[in-house]
Amino acid sequence: MKKEKTIDFHIKWTWHAISRMYNLYAASEEMTMSIGYVLLNIDTENGTPATKIGPSIGMEPRSLTRMLKSLEEKGWIYREIDSKDKRFVKVFLTELGKKKRNYARDGVIKFNNGIQENISKENLKVFFEVISQINELVESTTATSKINAAEFLNLAE
Repeated sequence: MKKEKTIDFHIKWTWHAISRMYNLYAASEEMTMSIGYVLLNIDTENGTPATKIGPSIGMEPRSLTRMLKSLEEKGWIYREIDSKDKRFVKVFLTELGKKKRNYARDGVIKFNNGIQENISKENLKVFFEVISQINELVESTTATSKINAAEFLNLAE
């Protein structure tokens, strides 16, 4: 089968195009798409536990740790240890971090508005239904380590 006829090729190809677009947008603010996602997942009022950020955006703990250190050095975030439980660390945005977060938020909104202006509501509804079904299928096959690749391939039969 040619790669252009596989579903995963089109999902990955589109995601890479979106990623490049966001990175071009973010570059003017010395950001990346990944930094934008991190900033968007920090509660502006109450902060966010550091352990909650990575899973919400699919980032590995080591990568997140490096990124948070970098953002702290830039003065975009600060961390506070929980006064009741010293094991927990909350991440907060500085004023500069809030400005960067707003810039990232504006980019996401502009992109979504552009998509909604150019693709019909009916087509978007179908897209969301299909992508949700694909996600559910993938999640159900990877939910347990007992399922292997052969079993996954048998789903198509």
